[in-house]
Amino acid sequence: MQTSMAKATLLRTLKPLILLCMLILAVPEQLGASGKKEKASAEPPFNMSYIYFGNIESQLRAVNRTNDSLHVIAPSFFDIKTDGSLAIKVNSTFVQEMRKKGIKVVPFLSNHWHREAGRIALRNREEMTTQIAKAIEEFGLDGVNVDIENVTDIDREAFTDFVRLLRAKVPKNKEVSVAVAANPNGWTKGWHGSYDYAALAQHSDYLMIMSYDESYEGSAAGPVASIGFVERSIQYALKQGVPADKIVLGVPFFGRYWNDQEERGGRGISLNRVEDLVNRYKGKIEFDLKTQSPKATFTIREQDEKAVVGGRTLTPGSYTLWFENHQSIRSKLFLIQKYNLKGSGSWSLGQENESLWKYYSAWLEGKIFVDSIGHWAEEDIYDIFIQGWMKGHSEHYFAPGESLTRAQAATILSRALELTTTGTEVRYSDVSQQHWAAKEIELVTQYGIMRGMGEGKFGPNVHLTREQLAVILARVFGYQPSEAFLNPFSDLNSTHWAYSEVMAMYEQGVIRGYSDGRFGIQEKVNRAQKAALMNRVSPKISNWNRGQ
Repeated sequence: MQTSMAKATLLRTLKPLILLCMLILAVPEQLGASGKKEKASAEPPFNMSYIYFGNIESQLRAVNRTNDSLHVIAPSFFDIKTDGSLAIKVNSTFVQEMRKKGIKVVPFLSNHWHREAGRIALRNREEMTTQIAKAIEEFGLDGVNVDIENVTDIDREAFTDFVRLLRAKVPKNKEVSVAVAANPNGWTKGWHGSYDYAALAQHSDYLMIMSYDESYEGSAAGPVASIGFVERSIQYALKQGVPADKIVLGVPFFGRYWNDQEERGGRGISLNRVEDLVNRYKGKIEFDLKTQSPKATFTIREQDEKAVVGGRTLTPGSYTLWFENHQSIRSKLFLIQKYNLKGSGSWSLGQENESLWKYYSAWLEGKIFVDSIGHWAEEDIYDIFIQGWMKGHSEHYFAPGESLTRAQAATILSRALELTTTGTEVRYSDVSQQHWAAKEIELVTQYGIMRGMGEGKFGPNVHLTREQLAVILARVFGYQPSEAFLNPFSDLNSTHWAYSEVMAMYEQGVIRGYSDGRFGIQEKVNRAQKAALMNRVSPKISNWNRGQ
């Protein structure tokens, strides 16, 4: 019975694995030069950010840290007061400094979640839009971003007309944009119902989707913006008829924390405070692959020095903190390329980690690792990273030309094929239980995908060559070469230890050689080649993982 089950399991593995290994052995490094579809040259994706916290000095420092990546900055110059009137508070020094940097200043108009104030402003829209248009000209501003929140579906037409009036009164060379609530579930009532996406897009330069606050103050603990929440929000906007080039994707520069001793949680925290809290209270950080979101946990004891966050002293208790890091932000920015959106927006500048800006522009263009920019396998590397099948050597480097070790190959295959244990214990003398790939090595051995190298060793640090991979395949599939099949490879003779296996795989059409007639017997499989082949067979692997 166990033998039959093992055979059935192995048969399940064969189909995607044949495709997988065919590409490993058939994809030379040079393929990218001729096989990669070239992108048309284009302007860098649009990037804007709101700025709200801090004084003029700290705000200027925050802009200076962005590595010249901003096109538009949206300060809080236009406020709707509680009585519905407009308060204008332009800082001319800030405007002048932005002019020097070539950054457009587009203040955001906000009612700061005050529903009645927002409704009064909408009722008095003729007068208020005239005031705003006049202020834009008077102070040399570059437009206005409408950020009226927490009105409802009964205000929908008035909201749209407010934006229409602004567009009519503000010069065409000035921006009129709108911040809209993310709506991944297609809600038509309440706050979400106040935004007529299609109509607002007609009267504005773009919609900035606030694709965050999936979890919020008062909700259960959870991600601020899971990748699924963000992507469904984009899909909703597109289904409403908003052109992709009029969608700006909002990225959160904040997290939220929950204390199990408090009834209400989900208060906001700047990203630049997270590491300090985790280190101070000896917490830990985990990355949830499904939501592409990091989560921190830590405990504050009665005797511990208490931290202050947002003017509030943290009380004792066990904390759960969902936030954003480089990996989660990269995942979101990738969606801009995937859906050909106008670009990104963020709330709010100054809350992020400064190191973000060293890489932000590259990520915005879909360039995930700095050593993969312009590489023939650049897109494949990004796609496979997002799927969680391969990781970088560090946060910013992938090492595409580095040869793949047997431990790395085992790990990638185990992740992609979603292998689960068969219950058979496997031990190698050179793989301790503490080895980083011990579990994956055991899994690929259980499934017969990879085997040891003799003398009870696996060789986790040995680089995988094309001849070795051919042998692994031949053993798994039981292929034998026919005597009539001619050897086409100039670097392979009949006395070579892997001759039969290489010929068997070639005869089956699984492997191919190089254009110069070589097989590349001892050439090592590198990380870029692995990423390319994994990306190409990913639909097949996904179907297999779903049992199709």
